[in-house]
Amino acid sequence: MQNQFPVEGRLMALDVGDRRVGVAVCDDMQLLATPVTVLTRRSRSEDAGRLGNIARERSVVGLVVGLPLHADGSESTQARLAARYGHRIGNDLDLPVVLWNEHGSTQEAAARLEQAGRRGTSPGLDAEAAAVILQDYLDAQRAEAVRV
Repeated sequence: MQNQFPVEGRLMALDVGDRRVGVAVCDDMQLLATPVTVLTRRSRSEDAGRLGNIARERSVVGLVVGLPLHADGSESTQARLAARYGHRIGNDLDLPVVLWNEHGSTQEAAARLEQAGRRGTSPGLDAEAAAVILQDYLDAQRAEAVRV
């Protein structure tokens, strides 16, 4: 696994759905992911503008896009759509993009919200799912760095 992002700087994760995009951002040291917001999808240019505002406000250096693969790792139709959306947004924002398997992220997000005493329903669930995706990516990068 090769990290194409700087070792420091905030990363932004997207949990891309048909109607909404969950957004999460990590700290500068890339240790902790935090849910930010959920955007209702509009046109790609409007989405890129709103995501661009978040990226600029938070000094984002890279984009992690959740890829909803099947349990066996094969690509779903939604995965292809999410990948295309993520690459286009990354291109619009001039940010490098990593696609990351998000399998199980929504279930994990719902469990986290329930444990925190909050009901795990959309739209808050989408931002929490983006945080799960980003935290999984960050943890995997740290584990890979330790092995090297």
